[in-house]
Amino acid sequence: MGKVSLQIDGQPVTVEAGTSILDAAAQVGIKIPTLCYLEEINKVGACRICVVEVEGEKDLVAACNTPAEDGMVVHTNTPAVRASRRTTLELILSDHPAECLTCVRNGNCELQALASQLNVRTVRFGGATHAGLPRDDSTPALVRDPRKCILCGRCVSVCNNIQAVGAIELQGLGFEAFIGPPANLELAATSCVQCGQCALVCPTAAIAEKDDIDKVWAALADPQKHVVVQTAPATRVTVGEEFGLTPGTPVTGKMVAAFRRLGFDAVFDTNFAADLTIMEEGSELIERVKNGGVLPQFTSCCPGWIKYVEHFYPAFLPHISSCKSPQQMFGAVAKTYYAQKIGIDPADIFVVSVMPCTAKKFEAERPEMNAASTYWNNPRIHRDVDAVLTSRELVRMIKQAGIDFADLPPDEYDKPLGVSTGAAAIFGATGGVLEAALRTAYELLTGKTLEKVDFHEVRGLKGVKEAVVPVNGTELKVMVVHGLNNARYAMEKLKAGALKDYHFIEVMCCPGGCIGGGGQPIPTDTPVRHRRIEGIYQVDAAMKYRKSHENPAIKELYEEFLEKPLGHKSHTLLHTQYTPRG
Repeated sequence: MGKVSLQIDGQPVTVEAGTSILDAAAQVGIKIPTLCYLEEINKVGACRICVVEVEGEKDLVAACNTPAEDGMVVHTNTPAVRASRRTTLELILSDHPAECLTCVRNGNCELQALASQLNVRTVRFGGATHAGLPRDDSTPALVRDPRKCILCGRCVSVCNNIQAVGAIELQGLGFEAFIGPPANLELAATSCVQCGQCALVCPTAAIAEKDDIDKVWAALADPQKHVVVQTAPATRVTVGEEFGLTPGTPVTGKMVAAFRRLGFDAVFDTNFAADLTIMEEGSELIERVKNGGVLPQFTSCCPGWIKYVEHFYPAFLPHISSCKSPQQMFGAVAKTYYAQKIGIDPADIFVVSVMPCTAKKFEAERPEMNAASTYWNNPRIHRDVDAVLTSRELVRMIKQAGIDFADLPPDEYDKPLGVSTGAAAIFGATGGVLEAALRTAYELLTGKTLEKVDFHEVRGLKGVKEAVVPVNGTELKVMVVHGLNNARYAMEKLKAGALKDYHFIEVMCCPGGCIGGGGQPIPTDTPVRHRRIEGIYQVDAAMKYRKSHENPAIKELYEEFLEKPLGHKSHTLLHTQYTPRG
């Protein structure tokens, strides 16, 4: 495309043609404030916070969507620019409820940070807040508070362009404008998959996760309850960010220590159940390949992805593995095998999950996720997983308890449901489930040791990744996609008959996989995703066992309780069915 040279605040800069003024300024260390802007997703210039002066232009221009031009002279900090930004921000604040002290985003709110940065100390205008728009807490996962919406459009762009769901939209004009589901529906009545990507990019708290902290505190205070916790693979490289550590820093031992101080009776690892998932899902894949089952087989670990197919591609539900997610496998095993092993009434076990994902809250409340109740024929067991906390909620609990997380000495998970492998750890990154499955499927199919366990071809943030893996005379064709718009691409290819030669396809709803989940620390951007993924593979490389079938606790589980993968008991507890939705 060629290059252009310009001057920004007296600094010469040369950039590729088509580069925005915003990005050009960043290359010479000038940070122009933004609000509606979202890299590669939302560049609409709607909020006007990023305005700059360009010599020769009559009006100020938005830096986020104005391309740099050769010979352009830009000023980012003139009196006119500062006055415009402050006035714009005051107008936004005049429509915003002054509830900072009680807001879940207090201290991590972009609107709040901008007010400080731009030195806005008074608001000269009287606004018309969206007081008449009701709070929507209809879903198990997310809460919408339209009063706090600043109409930046980020959530709409993510829902439409990244997730291909379109559950919310900009409606109305002027003072009557608002963002929400069409036809004034509640979120629960839409095709929302409850992935939480909207909450992850919201600059305020107009959309946030539904808070279940008090429910967990109540369980911990109940002497009749045996409260156990499981931690998802991705949380161990993200939670530390909220305590000043570099994104991607493994904090597994510190998390375990924090749970002990919070008062949990046992601290376990979802990675144990991830290894169990590979045993069941890998065996299911082998059975389908050998016996002419429905192929390609899609992964089933991600509840947002499952709900997406239920809404948009219900005819293809037979392609999805019948395996429950690791979260739900863990809950079923905790209230059967573990309860039996330690001699506790399963109705008195309270299972808490710490997940990177808001959709896990929805998944835990699905009516079919009550395998333990069916197994024991005990109606007192209401659900296999009783409460789901996001990474952000866990951080709030730790801070409530006054725990100095950064200085905690590391601790170890309890046995047996805390023993896991590196294969389970990589579930947290896009491509990880597929790679873990290949490590096990290869050895189960060939009877040979897989020497090279790292499948680099399915790693990284490319939206669609493909590979061919020779296994015992068969070439396994596999694919990895992340982000539901990429999933739509795969499903349309399946619909057109273009995937008939493929065997296994991993889909993760959120960009980057679980490390970019809707319940993860804010901000989550591309550089942060890269560092978190690096942390995940660092955890994998350090593990004693790196293949799920080598996990001694999984072997013991089958010997003592489940008998074999895909057996009767496994199907009862670890497998499920799906629901076509409108």
